[in-house]
Amino acid sequence: MAQDLDIERVNLECEFNNVDHRTDLNGVDRLIVRRGQVFCISLYLRGRYEPGASGLTCVAETGPDPSEQYGTRAVFSLTPSVDSSRWSAAVTSPPGDMVSLSLCAAPDAPIGRYMLRLGSSTQIQLIMLFNPWCSGDAVYMEREEDLAEYVLAQDGLLFMGSSKYPFSMPWTFGQFESGILDVCLRILDMNPKCLRNPGKDHSGRRNAVYVCRVLSAMVNCNDRDSGVLWGKWDNKYSGGESPMFWTGSVDILRRWDRSDCAPVKFGQCWVFAAVACSVARALGIPCRVVTNYTSAHDSNANLLIEHYVNEDGKPVTATNQRGERVHSEILWNYHCWVESWMTRPDLRKAEFNGWQAFDSTPQEKSDGVYCCGPVPVRAIKEGELMSKYDAPFVFAEVNADVVTYMMKKDGSRTEVTTRTWVGQKISTKRVGHDEREDITHLYKYPEGSEEERAVFKKAEHQNKLSKRPQQEGGLQLSIKGSQDMKKGCDFDVFALVTNGTSSEKMCRLVFSSCGVSYTGVLGANCGFKDLLNLQLPPGGEQKVPLKLNYSKYGSALTEHNLIRLATLLLDYSTEQVLMDTRSIVLTNPDIKVQILGEPKVKRKLAAEITLKNPLPHSLENCCFSIQGADLTGGAIISESLADAVAPGQDAKVKIYFTPSRSGLRKLVVDFHSRQLSHVKGFKNVIIAPARGE
Repeated sequence: MAQDLDIERVNLECEFNNVDHRTDLNGVDRLIVRRGQVFCISLYLRGRYEPGASGLTCVAETGPDPSEQYGTRAVFSLTPSVDSSRWSAAVTSPPGDMVSLSLCAAPDAPIGRYMLRLGSSTQIQLIMLFNPWCSGDAVYMEREEDLAEYVLAQDGLLFMGSSKYPFSMPWTFGQFESGILDVCLRILDMNPKCLRNPGKDHSGRRNAVYVCRVLSAMVNCNDRDSGVLWGKWDNKYSGGESPMFWTGSVDILRRWDRSDCAPVKFGQCWVFAAVACSVARALGIPCRVVTNYTSAHDSNANLLIEHYVNEDGKPVTATNQRGERVHSEILWNYHCWVESWMTRPDLRKAEFNGWQAFDSTPQEKSDGVYCCGPVPVRAIKEGELMSKYDAPFVFAEVNADVVTYMMKKDGSRTEVTTRTWVGQKISTKRVGHDEREDITHLYKYPEGSEEERAVFKKAEHQNKLSKRPQQEGGLQLSIKGSQDMKKGCDFDVFALVTNGTSSEKMCRLVFSSCGVSYTGVLGANCGFKDLLNLQLPPGGEQKVPLKLNYSKYGSALTEHNLIRLATLLLDYSTEQVLMDTRSIVLTNPDIKVQILGEPKVKRKLAAEITLKNPLPHSLENCCFSIQGADLTGGAIISESLADAVAPGQDAKVKIYFTPSRSGLRKLVVDFHSRQLSHVKGFKNVIIAPARGE
């Protein structure tokens, strides 16, 4: 009978293993490995290892109540070679008093903290993560460039603005910054499922679908649990930070951890999505942030977004057949969620493997909890609305139909002809480049195609099926912006009216503008025009300008710099009503960043940062902030200006930082003042290794 090895001490070979498992960015002071991949440790023995005469029983356990039945406990002995399909161990060195022990966790082992017992008297601790480099893992991803972007990249771009004017904002995910992995594991431990039944929850952590659903719920705090972020959309942020304040996830996660899991104030959709992306990447799940422009919030699940306006084109409430007050449903300028990459064996369709959408922004409850997904993106495209989880809600976000009614003074209503399409320019960062990639084709077939019609039949989207394409000819109405629409400037926007008929038309044209939040909530008026007798000859065209002056729109803007334009056209002869709407984005000034000094690891550098005041009045209480993964240690470094900055003058500072790792890094910059808030910029910096590295 083989005798257990008598172990005097163990060397976990953390540096070698962590580098091999691509976890060394978390540090090399403890063992962090990925499931389904061999790792090696050195055992120093009191006796000698002799093949055949020596043995070793290993026990791996995770969670508070480990069980072999639930996969949270594994017992295994030495075998001639390592088997990567299950927990296994093998000696891979010659006989002697020091042996190299190779171990491997099953590719479906639960992730998290483990205690590994070697024989009767030795135990070691390790952290186990998902392994997208392992073909046996459900999160396996084949291309190295995709893995570099969706698992290892600590910074990226989020997309905001509107469908006509999308723009990017830099973000530091920082999933490998000091302490962040521990915070991510704490998020899993604090979820209500774990608190109710920790054994079952730890067993569920073998499943990426389960983990993402937990993250979907835990990144928000709407269920009065220990969620990470408090969502707020009313533009009142006393007691916390404006969502536009954040430039990365690290500060948010550290604040949550330091406050004993009290929610961090405040977040909105892109913040929820970016934090969820950071946590997923930290745990080893490939993840990316996605933006859906003109995104529907279908609260009654009928795939319709119903809007009501008065005869001036202004939104109003309406009364239904039961006499109840009905508000217009929400159409967001954009909405962000995340996609994670994994197989879906629970759905039994291979085509549903791949990108799965899940959303941490609290909008509607799912199974009694504020969470959404994960649902296969392919299921949304194919109209498979029975697919888990929350397919109908996500389908509506990209496919709902918009119906607008004009409520007349006599109490009647008429349907308005509009050109609003939901689910436009669905965007994410392109792999390896600071560019936008359009992934709309992953969510939906081309508008008007036979494939799209087949999907609507499957999804019973009757309104889209019965809707006929707008005919060419007749009256046409659209809105055009100016080429340069900069915050602080005066500019024109235009209503373009075309008479494609053979008869003269006499019409009423209403053209209005107002500030608007990114979620579609309207603010103060920015400009209005009402032409009661617009004459259009046959085949004629009119371009009607509306002047937007900073003196009027400046106080109506939110931090998102959005103005909603709406124009309504009434044909007196036919009583047909046409309407077009568009949200325009006013551009902020550019932030210029120059790096002073030779960019090397552990060498102090200066970022010289400049912004020109574009407003016709001075900027007060100006402050620049920087942060960057492996550049600022996950911290935000700020520098304030003592004096106000006059119109047309430069705000300028130097901020010092010391890089900790070599490679291509992104320094993210934020500028804030009382009059101009949270302007973002970034500078890519190549950091050279320190001498001798």
